[in-house]
Amino acid sequence: MGTLFVAGMNHRSAPIEVREQLALEEDKLRGILADLTDRGLCAEVMILSTCNRVEVYGLADVPGEARAAAFRGLGAARGVSLQQIETLLYSKTEEEAVLHAFRVAASLDSMIVGEPQILGQVKDAFALAQSCRTVGPALHALMTQAFSVAKRIRTDTEVGRHAVSASYAAVELARKIFGSLEGKAVLLVGAGEMGELAARHLQEHGAMPVYVANRTWSRAQDLAHTLSGTAVPYERFAATMAEVDVVITTTAAPEPIVRAQDVERALHSRRHRPLFFIDLAVPRNVEPAVNDLEDAFCYDVDDLRLVVEANLRERQKEAQRAEAVVEREVAKFVVRLRDLEVVPTIVSLRDKLEAIRRGELDKALSRLPAASDETRKVMEALSQAIVNKVLHAPIVKLKNSSREGHHARFTELISELFGLKRSPQEREP
Repeated sequence: MGTLFVAGMNHRSAPIEVREQLALEEDKLRGILADLTDRGLCAEVMILSTCNRVEVYGLADVPGEARAAAFRGLGAARGVSLQQIETLLYSKTEEEAVLHAFRVAASLDSMIVGEPQILGQVKDAFALAQSCRTVGPALHALMTQAFSVAKRIRTDTEVGRHAVSASYAAVELARKIFGSLEGKAVLLVGAGEMGELAARHLQEHGAMPVYVANRTWSRAQDLAHTLSGTAVPYERFAATMAEVDVVITTTAAPEPIVRAQDVERALHSRRHRPLFFIDLAVPRNVEPAVNDLEDAFCYDVDDLRLVVEANLRERQKEAQRAEAVVEREVAKFVVRLRDLEVVPTIVSLRDKLEAIRRGELDKALSRLPAASDETRKVMEALSQAIVNKVLHAPIVKLKNSSREGHHARFTELISELFGLKRSPQEREP
């Protein structure tokens, strides 16, 4: 059947300037997948290519040769030789490869544990390999189970439920203050990237409408258009605070631009409904005295960093629970994978006996032209029962031998006894 393996590099083993060179377009990946299978280096193969990892998952008689060929092909597209990246690669086989695949899909091997993007990226890589017809029973079983494990971890643990970016942390805090963000108006002062990201996250949770104020009017208009919001003149942002629930500040002003007296005036107009400030600027845009006002809640980058750090600790605790789930699932899957090793022999044996059964039954029925439908059904059932009983002992023996790691000897013996033709994948190298 070959050896299941994974080989590659990730954010821990290789710098980004190397990883990004090997992150290839889909058409180039298709060519490499086809080359690996056409040359017989891999019986099955898929390539996962993201900004944080480039990995080859496959089934091969000689995993080392397959790894070298795969990364020679990946590097050739960008003028990178195998010798340049050899020391940055890791390789895992069999049970370690299964463990790695499950951890990657469940985001336990990610730069930020619990981030949701990786599962979609693994699914895309799997779909590409399927479209190239380079996925067989082993990779299909591996990835199907990896997706199931990832879903279970996402459901049964909270490894992905704690915000670990400043913008997400801001949303988390806002939800604690307002309960729901549905219909909460947002004012973005400044046009910084982090502010835009925070505004987008708020919108994803139902916040609307969004107002944008910036010293450069054209930039305010452009960003407002991007966010499906409304641009307001920079000199009017203080007055606009009375109309919103969340204020995000990201300007490069050298001193605070949001004054306590302006906030107090806005709160009075709002009849003291809460006003939430997300100050993402350094130095701070919001005057410290704002925190002393009742119904005003202000969080700066240091506050958000504390939230992120606390949430990362929570994710790590949940990750420990998730790792235990993965280990149990790996043990189950390895048994299943070993069963797959003897499936071709079992199928061949069943096909051989079924052919014999059908041939002998047809001969017998040809001698009984007057046999009733009931008699024919009884003879059909009788012959099927005999075949099933004959098959039972060798199938059980094959499965048990596979789980004990001795399947090769028994598949060869049964193949010789029953005159079965063995596929190249079943033969020992």
